[in-house]
Amino acid sequence: MLSHAHEIFLEVARQLSFTKAGQTLFMSQSAVSKQVKALEEHYKTGLFERLGNSVALTAAGALLYQKLLAAKQLQHELHQQFAAVSPGFAPQVRMVIGASTTISLYVIPPVLSAYLQRYPGTQLTLKNRNSENILKALLEHEIDLGIIEGIHKVSNVTYTPLLTDEVVAVCSARHPGLPDELVAQDLYHTPLALREQGSGTLAVLEQALAEQNIKLTDLPVKVRLGGTEALKNFVRVDTCLAFLPRQAVMKELASGELREVIIRDLRMVRHFDFVQRKGTENNLPYKTFVQFTKRYYSKQA
Repeated sequence: MLSHAHEIFLEVARQLSFTKAGQTLFMSQSAVSKQVKALEEHYKTGLFERLGNSVALTAAGALLYQKLLAAKQLQHELHQQFAAVSPGFAPQVRMVIGASTTISLYVIPPVLSAYLQRYPGTQLTLKNRNSENILKALLEHEIDLGIIEGIHKVSNVTYTPLLTDEVVAVCSARHPGLPDELVAQDLYHTPLALREQGSGTLAVLEQALAEQNIKLTDLPVKVRLGGTEALKNFVRVDTCLAFLPRQAVMKELASGELREVIIRDLRMVRHFDFVQRKGTENNLPYKTFVQFTKRYYSKQA
C-alpha cells in the first residue's frame, strides 16, 4: 500500500504546487514540504526543482510519479476486489472532481449523495468553475475528472457523453413588453443579459446564433454575469432576456417567477460530457464514478 508520504508526493506532483496540494489534502504547506523532504532523503535525490513560486519534477521525481500512478491504480483495483469479498473492508479513497456551474448546482449533487452512500470510504472534493476553466484545471492536473457543458473540444482530452439539456430564453414574469414567441432576428432589438466568456451555456447560444448568421457582438448585450444564479437573480428583477439552462430554471418557471420566451428558429441543445486526460480513462476510482453516474441518470430517464 502507498505510504502517507507517497500519497502527499503524488498530490504535489499532480498539481506541481506545495500550496495547492496542502489545500486539497487539508494540510499546512510546511507539513507537505516535510513529507516530501523525508522522501528525498529516503531516495537520496531531489524529487522537485524549486522555481520561485512554482515547482517542477526532476528526472527522479518524474520516474517516481509514473511508478506511483501505476501502483495507485493497482491499489484501487485491489481495494475494489477486496470490498466485494469482504463487506467490512472500507478503504479511504480521495477524489477531486471539477464541474461547470450548472452541473455543480443542479445535476451532480444527487449523484454525489448516492455515490457516497454506495462508497462511504470516499473523500470527495467538487470544484465549481465554468467549462473553460474546468478544462484548464484538468490539463494542469488540478483535477483528474471533469464534467463540462457546451463546445470546448481539446485534442488531448477524452469526452464521454453524460446528458443533454436545453438552453432556454427567459424573462421576468412581470416583464410587460416581450411576447411569448420571437424569431432570432428580434434579438437585434431585445436587451440581453448573458453569462461570462468561457461559459458552456454561452457557447451553445453563440453556436445557435451562428447557424442563423447572427454575431453575438451585434446584439444589445446589457450585462454579463459570472454564474447561473447571478444571472437568474438579475433577470428576475430586470427587463432583459436571458439564456439559461432549463435544469436551472425549472422551479422558477413552475412558480411563475420567470417566463419562457420561445425563439422559433434557435435550437439550443447542449451536451454534458465527462472529460479526462487521454490515457487516464481506465484509472480508478474515476472510471467507477463515471459508470455510476451514467447508470444513475439512465435509471432517471
